[in-house]
Amino acid sequence: MAIWQLTMAIIKPHIIKNPVSCTKIKELILSSNFKIVLYKRKTISICEAEDFYYEHQHKFFYNRLLTFITSGPSDILVLTKENAIADWRRLMGPTKVFKAQFEAANTIRGQYGLSDTRNATHGSDSEQSAEREIKIFFPEFNMDKWFGEKEPLFRSDKVIFLEDQFKHEVVLR
Repeated sequence: MAIWQLTMAIIKPHIIKNPVSCTKIKELILSSNFKIVLYKRKTISICEAEDFYYEHQHKFFYNRLLTFITSGPSDILVLTKENAIADWRRLMGPTKVFKAQFEAANTIRGQYGLSDTRNATHGSDSEQSAEREIKIFFPEFNMDKWFGEKEPLFRSDKVIFLEDQFKHEVVLR
């Protein structure tokens, strides 16, 4: 049996401002068999945004990214399942919204993206990116401990979904 992956997912501020769209995306996450390991809604600080987008700091759109991602609350999630990174990226669709709307209209970005900056969601592009991004928003989370202790329980479906917290927790029996 394959080991599951962790991936960072962010539902961006313009989606949070639209409760119907936000609910639809969350329902899509659950119906796609992702388990939510960690969840919080918060306005990303400028320091967190600078750390998060550090690889883009010399690009022309960097300030636009920072301004937008810090403009209001985002839902920040750590998702897990087998092939979580690739599956979440496939569900999101292409980064460029124009491409998503014409080539992958049924994806999250195809349906809810407004522009390349306001493209509805973020997802890690590799295990290394996921680890770096998770540390930015959940510095207290110990990935090694999670993989050693909780990943087998998540994989064996020994979890329950806590709707009021929008996350899964291990069932201790």
